[in-house]
Amino acid sequence: MNLKRTFGAILTVLGIVGLIYSAMIFVNTSGGAKNIKSLIIYGIIGFIFFLSGINLIRTTKDEA
Repeated sequence: MNLKRTFGAILTVLGIVGLIYSAMIFVNTSGGAKNIKSLIIYGIIGFIFFLSGINLIRTTKDEA
């Protein structure tokens, strides 16, 4: 396993954690502006990390 695929896996896991955390904030929110702001920030960053990690894993070629 090369370095790019490892970094892609790390980004994917961080993205999943960010999306799960934003879902937990969404479930536990009472409508405060601080909660909505953190929900949006963690959701967007988690989504970007997840997509970039998956894309990095998919586009990296195996070395023979």
